[in-house]
Amino acid sequence: MTSRLKLALFDVAWRTCGVSPECLGVVCEPYDRCLAHLGPAEVESVLRRLVPGQGIDLRGTTLEEDLLTHILERVERRLGRARFDRAVFTGPARFREVVFASDATFDHARFDHLASFFGTSFTGNVSFGEARFHRELSLHGTHVRGHGRFDRIRVGGDALFGEARFDGDTSFRGADFHGFAAFDGTAFAGGVGFRGSRFRRAVSFRASAVGRNAGFDGLRFHGPAYLGPMLVGGCLSLSGVRACGPLQVDTGRCRVTLRAAVVTGPFTARLSAAEIDLRDATLIGPAAVTRRAGRVRVTSLDGLDADALTLNGADLRTCGLGGLRRPEGLRLRDCLFATTPAGVSWRLGWPPVRWWTRRVILADEHSWRAWPPSDLEAGDADGEGMRAKRPRPTTAGAARVAATSEAGEPHGDRRSARPLDAGWLGTLYERLRPGVGDAKTSADFAFGAMEMRRLGSPRVRARVLLSLYWLACGYGLRLGRALGWLTLVAALVAGALCWAAGTRPTRHWVGQNPRIAVVRAKPVISPGPSAQHG
Repeated sequence: MTSRLKLALFDVAWRTCGVSPECLGVVCEPYDRCLAHLGPAEVESVLRRLVPGQGIDLRGTTLEEDLLTHILERVERRLGRARFDRAVFTGPARFREVVFASDATFDHARFDHLASFFGTSFTGNVSFGEARFHRELSLHGTHVRGHGRFDRIRVGGDALFGEARFDGDTSFRGADFHGFAAFDGTAFAGGVGFRGSRFRRAVSFRASAVGRNAGFDGLRFHGPAYLGPMLVGGCLSLSGVRACGPLQVDTGRCRVTLRAAVVTGPFTARLSAAEIDLRDATLIGPAAVTRRAGRVRVTSLDGLDADALTLNGADLRTCGLGGLRRPEGLRLRDCLFATTPAGVSWRLGWPPVRWWTRRVILADEHSWRAWPPSDLEAGDADGEGMRAKRPRPTTAGAARVAATSEAGEPHGDRRSARPLDAGWLGTLYERLRPGVGDAKTSADFAFGAMEMRRLGSPRVRARVLLSLYWLACGYGLRLGRALGWLTLVAALVAGALCWAAGTRPTRHWVGQNPRIAVVRAKPVISPGPSAQHG
């Protein structure tokens, strides 16, 4: 008979076996016992009624390997609606190449040995919610046409999902993988979520594909994690991730989010035509974000705490760097920055007319000067990269307030951001300059530091001297300006000399020395020939 205490404890919704109060197996009509407690003749009588494609109900039943094999052979490895909730598989559970023509549920099931679903086809939905796999789990080559649910499963051995196909959304929320987990070549046509899961050993997603979003929020990587090369149609979210070992992300044409992530090992992100958000992340080990192809845009670095982060070929035109906790730890290689507006500009202040030369600046200075965002996106129509709307440049304080609003956390839990001013921008330029690999960009950062120092100087005398220094030679960084002034001075000096030489009167001095006698000689006329002979 059914135990009321047992029903209240386990909350099962079926008529359980009457042999023992501890047995949760569903009864097999016309008997009052489960299949595991039937005699050989009774088992044969029950299985004789099975036909291929028929539904089967073995909830809470303890299944040995021989009994499971006998059942699958009887239905020619083709099942209809299959219910294995809270079933206990004491031996290896081999569902190799079995076809489930309808939904299949294995919620709270227990697999004491190997659980193999190699090449299995699930026509409907499949659920393994809170299932326990004490050994290996294999879904290699499995095809799930409906939704897949693996929430809070626990796998004691290796988990193999290679070459599997999931046509609907798939969820691994709160899953715990104690062995090696392989998702190489796995295709998720919908979205996939691993929120709150834990990988205690290595995990690999090489050559995998996700049609929509891939969520790894709040996940724990205790070993190496290789997320790619993988294709993600929507967003690859790694917010709140904790990674103790190496973390490699290799993807393209999607958004990558690592907000509030903590990576203590090496971190590498190889991106192609993608966006990446590193707001409030902590990167303790060596880290690098590298552009492989297309345009890789960094959307936010506010609150980033990185010992050594290298950005190779990143687009930083709309990304402020004022919120970095350690700007000196940033290495910039072949990055794209905002630029000043070139040409003549008119304004109501002093000077009313200014001639701008093109130089590299930070998005923070661009926002501080309140220049229009269209200047940042000039030449952006390259046909590559994300098609999403590009955010306007924001200061570190505004970006951090937006981040806390989205996360729903109180502002007191975050590090207070310092508002940007000219003095802080000058310090920021100086702290970033040692990590710049390009000589021209480094020179522009030095110019920007002096410019912010001049504009932010509270003393009038220092500001005047810096203004003269800027006007004379561009803080020693504009040799053309110094040569221009030198040429102008030389021309003025030469003109003055020429003018002085052309306007001086000509004077003739006549000296009268009494010791000098002027003797006027008479002309001597030589006699002609007639006078000589006559």
